[in-house]
Formats: sequence, structure tokens, C-alpha cells
Amino acid sequence: MGRAMKMSNESVGGAFILVGFSDQPQLEKLLFVVVLISYLLTLVGNTAIILVSTLDPMLQTPMYYFLTNLSFVDLCFTTSIVPQLLWNLHGPDKTITAIGCTIQLYVSLALGSTECVLLAVMAYDRYAAVCRPLHYATVMHPRLCQALAGVAWLSGLGNTLIQGTITLRLPLCGNRRIYHFICEVPAMIKLACVDIHANEVQLFMASLVLLLLPLALILVSYGYIAQAVMRIRSIQAWRKALGTCGSHLLVVSLFYGTITAVYIQPNSSYAHSQGKFITLLYTVVTPTLNPLIYTLRNKDVQGALKRLVCKDQRLGD
Repeated sequence: MGRAMKMSNESVGGAFILVGFSDQPQLEKLLFVVVLISYLLTLVGNTAIILVSTLDPMLQTPMYYFLTNLSFVDLCFTTSIVPQLLWNLHGPDKTITAIGCTIQLYVSLALGSTECVLLAVMAYDRYAAVCRPLHYATVMHPRLCQALAGVAWLSGLGNTLIQGTITLRLPLCGNRRIYHFICEVPAMIKLACVDIHANEVQLFMASLVLLLLPLALILVSYGYIAQAVMRIRSIQAWRKALGTCGSHLLVVSLFYGTITAVYIQPNSSYAHSQGKFITLLYTVVTPTLNPLIYTLRNKDVQGALKRLVCKDQRLGD
């Protein structure tokens, strides 16, 4: 471990020590490069989706309204985590201030919870598009879209205010060494010097509501979509239905497949390196892949990007 890991609790004052991957110096160097590249791709990819979805008139639909929200969530989510992670990976200083840890805990938890609900909302949008195409414009009217997005954001805000506040109120008794690379609820409650069984039960219940319930709604939506697709006789319509749903389903698989492994897995295995690597997947890798998935598999987004680039070139000439 580096010099920072040898500091006593008193020497870092009110700061926390993010142990992270400090026991593997060579891995830290590799992770720094991978995380930096992923973060830059996340910034470029999600910003591009927000721009084309906002500026292109052909993308003024519910699907791209929710996609814009998802891209904005991913931008903010990674930005609340990655800069501090890069700082800790790059040098011997592994500390984060108490204020910084508090902000990271609240912001990342709020945005992660928002994404869970938002993906379920997007699944309902795809259900309406495939199963009720003739009534899609009526069902997914602008006010309903705004209300559904609002529910997602408010769910995230409510969860972080409850979970974050309860976590930060736990007595630490001077223990400020976090065996993770971010200030996250499962890692933070391990610092408490009191019985945390009630907190673990509360975390599990919150995970059921904000992870498994939205996931169940997504699976139900795609169950109906699968039935509708099987009844489609036109090959062109069948491919279009799969195309509009395939990207979202892939994003859901990546996000839920990683985050549920951390929040639903037994607490005894959380502190091990496996938990940290899985967290790295849904905090860094998944937000990077989301825009790539939507652009590579979506001809509408590809066309909008081309139109935007051509427009800029004409203005430059």
C-alpha cells in the first residue's frame, strides 16, 4: 500500500480513506488508463445523444425524450464518481474529504436509483410502441412522458434522502477506512461501530423496491412485447420491432445484471475484489456502452448524427 494507506485516522482528520485497488499498484495503472478512456467516451457519447435528440426534429418522440434523460443521468452519475476515482488511481493520496464523500454518496445514489426506474419507464414506452402502435401517440402524450420522467427523478431523490441520511448518521468511532473506491451505502455502513443488521435489512428492502420491482415491470413489458412480435407476419415490421426494443433490452441487461449482483449479493462477499470490479462495470463501463449501443443499433440516431454533422459543415462553409 502507498503512503496514504499507512496514515492513521487522526492524520487525515475528517477525511475518509478509499482503499480501492491500492493493494494492486500495477492494476491501478491499468485501471487509470481504462477508466480515463471510458470516461471520455461517456462524455462524448452521451453528450452527442442529448444534442441530436434535442436538436433533430425527427427525434422529438417519447423514446428519445427518455433516452435524453438516460444520457443525462449517465453523464452526471459517472461525473460524481470517476474524477475522484482517477485522482486516487493516479497517486498515493487515497483520501476523500467528508464533504466530498457525502456529496458523492447522495448524488450517485440518487442518480443510480433514478436510472433503475427510468429503464422501467422506457420499457413501458417500448410496450406502448409495439403492442399499441395505433394508439401510441395518444397513450404516450407529452404530459404523461414528463410525469413518468418526474416519477423516476423523484424516486431517486427520495431514496437518496432516506438511505443516505440514515447511513451518514451511523456512529463511526474513528473508523474512516472504506474498502471500496467510492462512497457507497453498502461500503459505508460497514464502518459503523454499532449493530448494522437493521441497516442491512433496510438496504435489502430498498433494493427490492428500486431494483427488483422495476426489473419485474421490465420483464412483464417485454413478455407482452414478445407475444406481440410473435404475431407479426411482416418481416420488415418484425425487424423494426426488434430493432427498437433490442437496444433498450441490452442496456437493461448490462445495468441490472451488474448492479443487482452488488446490492442483492450476500454482504459477506461484498468487500472482496469481485464486488469492486462489478461496481466498476455499472459505474464506468455501462454508461460508456449505452450511447454506443443506441447509436450502433439505431438508424434514426445515426441519421440524426449525420444530419447534424452535415449542417455544421455547411455552416462552416
